[in-house]
Amino acid sequence: MSKFGELIDVDIPVLLDFFTEWNESSLAMHPVLRDVAAALGDKAKVIKIDVEKNKELSEALRVKGLPTLIIYKGGEMKWRFSGEQDANTLIGIIQKYI
Repeated sequence: MSKFGELIDVDIPVLLDFFTEWNESSLAMHPVLRDVAAALGDKAKVIKIDVEKNKELSEALRVKGLPTLIIYKGGEMKWRFSGEQDANTLIGIIQKYI
């Protein structure tokens, strides 16, 4: 999990998307997250985390519903939401932490 610490302990917001390939809502978020990443460029990071391949991390963060979206900045959790969001909403939320 030290790699996780390195991922989130940065000066820009990091949006984590916890997903699985078999979850329809997770799959629906893929194009939304691409749009968010494109809109924000290097002002924020968007990282997708497959819960099947990262069970320990998912359990540590108590990820239950999918997709679960979490924003970190400077190693601290700033925002968390389970379920789908649209790109404009996510961009607006992330911009609060830029």
